[in-house]
Amino acid sequence: MRYYSTNGKAPFATLEKAVVKGLAEDKGLYMPEHIKQLPREFFDNIQDLTLQEIAYHVADCFFGEDVDAESLRKIVYDTLSFDIPLVKVGKEKGLKGEKGAIYSLELFHGPTLAFKDVGARFMARLLQYFINAKPSNNRCVNVLVATSGDTGSAVANGFLGVEGIHVYVLYPKGKVSPIQECQFTTLGQNITAIEVDGVFDDCQALVKNAFMDEELNAKMQLTSANSINVARFLPQSFYYFYAYAQLKRRENGRVVCCVPSGNFGNICSALFGKRMGLPISRFIAANNANDIFYNYLQTGRYEPKPSIQTIANAMDVGDPSNFARIIDLYGKSHEAICQDISGATYTDQQIAETMKSCLAETGYQLDPHGACGYRALREGLQEGEVGFFLETAHPAKFKQTVDSICGSDIAIPGRLQDFMKGTKQSVSTSKDYDEFKKILCPLP
Repeated sequence: MRYYSTNGKAPFATLEKAVVKGLAEDKGLYMPEHIKQLPREFFDNIQDLTLQEIAYHVADCFFGEDVDAESLRKIVYDTLSFDIPLVKVGKEKGLKGEKGAIYSLELFHGPTLAFKDVGARFMARLLQYFINAKPSNNRCVNVLVATSGDTGSAVANGFLGVEGIHVYVLYPKGKVSPIQECQFTTLGQNITAIEVDGVFDDCQALVKNAFMDEELNAKMQLTSANSINVARFLPQSFYYFYAYAQLKRRENGRVVCCVPSGNFGNICSALFGKRMGLPISRFIAANNANDIFYNYLQTGRYEPKPSIQTIANAMDVGDPSNFARIIDLYGKSHEAICQDISGATYTDQQIAETMKSCLAETGYQLDPHGACGYRALREGLQEGEVGFFLETAHPAKFKQTVDSICGSDIAIPGRLQDFMKGTKQSVSTSKDYDEFKKILCPLP
């Protein structure tokens, strides 16, 4: 399959080029030339399929023309070595009523306890597939990734020890949780953590500038593992199909999905799933105080602005990259976007209130991001609908915040405890591009 740029001024790319380059020459994001429809019988029987079987069918639509079936199946099955359960929030008699049940899609059962394990692990394996296909190419691939929290840990651990790949994780100083930070600063080997004196948008700008730097690209082969990369965001569609399969076994009614949204790669992959035939009637994009997309839905004007620091830090994005893909997918039609997506935005106080009330009423512990999704779904669900929201990370990754809000002492899973035993290894830089460039490519 060929891939085109959302800016429309770059040549078509192969899947390999789209994955290895990450960003098109005209600074646009790559999009698949067409989106294949899955057959009706697939959805008729989806409730009888495993997560891996469902994911392989979806992956084949995107990548089957470029990766042989045996290799693609291995990539999918290796990526998804953990479950993604759909858990009902509330007691058996609670939260039903006229509006139907509410479920949490728990995306924190992977190695780094966050939803980005799916896309990061898939991309690492796909990139290695292309590297192995050209054994004569001894040039190291350098992966640049900006993180507001969970992306860094998922990518770093997904690529840890992979031969021929070096990962640079850029993160904003003092704006990720201590547990998140230790998941990518303690690894060493082929992982370099870069602590940027700025916000997430500054980290993202440094990565984009690096891709556009012809001198740097002549010396280093660069790619991105942020959701701007097609190999990172497209696999995230897998778990929406799996959520629907689980819901189909338990409930009737129109399905609504609520996605806590920051850089908008997650909900973008869900919208691709809908184009493939996934029977989700509508989506809710839940924002924290960074309400750029919410305001776009209300006004039709996209007006990025500096991000605001919140307790739902992974969503602290003031200029979401994947907005370009959503606009392209809907032919730049504000009306068409609003038909499929509604929005919600919440302050830190509202997020905290939701975490406390959900725990008191249902016994379910939300993390700050999941709290945005849960509240938006509960407030937005209509008669005849059932819904699920994405619980994007384990609450223990935000232990200090969760405990202070809920008065709890949430247990830290063993996998997180192991990360916390390591020694921090990071390089500090300002948000000045030239200073950052010297870290990547020191002067002789």
